[in-house]
Amino acid sequence: MAESQLKTPFDEQLLNAMRRIADEGVAHAARGFSGMVGGALTMSRPQALLVPVSRLPEIFGSPEDEAVGIYLRTEGSLACQIMLVIPLSKALELVDMVMELPTGTTKTLDRLERSALAEVGNLTATFFINRVAELTGQEARPTPPAVIVDMLGAIVDVVVATTGGFGEHLLVIRAGFTCGQRTVNADFWVVPDPATLRVFHWQGTSLSL
Repeated sequence: MAESQLKTPFDEQLLNAMRRIADEGVAHAARGFSGMVGGALTMSRPQALLVPVSRLPEIFGSPEDEAVGIYLRTEGSLACQIMLVIPLSKALELVDMVMELPTGTTKTLDRLERSALAEVGNLTATFFINRVAELTGQEARPTPPAVIVDMLGAIVDVVVATTGGFGEHLLVIRAGFTCGQRTVNADFWVVPDPATLRVFHWQGTSLSL
């Protein structure tokens, strides 16, 4: 990647644009997820965070913590990585929620359970990125999701290894989802490619939200 492609500054204008886009995108994803679980879903206000790559494991938990990552990329003019990162215990609860089972029913993540989690990632990411595409007038095509069950450090490494020389920092969006009495504390990471960051930067002051 050429050095000139890495010059989009992480300034306050960019972060404000990302926060506004996150509000709309995650709200849209929550509405889509509500249809999947068959109940009203609320979300915590999303945060746009500038995170040093070297501090990812300590910011998001111990590298040895067991977690589930639901990972996909978008292709097109709005290219980015999307990862839902969920503690393993919460991922089991999420499967119960989606499959309308009593909390505590799911004990392991076999083929059926992984398929349910992949559908969660696919649906929420698609709703999210479709809204962002509408806001920015760009094109985005999600790839099929992959479910990763591993230690948090290994999941973080997947994102870091595929940033393609992005630089020393990543921009991520975090939000949590609640349905009824059940809460899933997931990190919703959106890691835009450099060209996508420039789109957000250029349009940050003109988005009508």
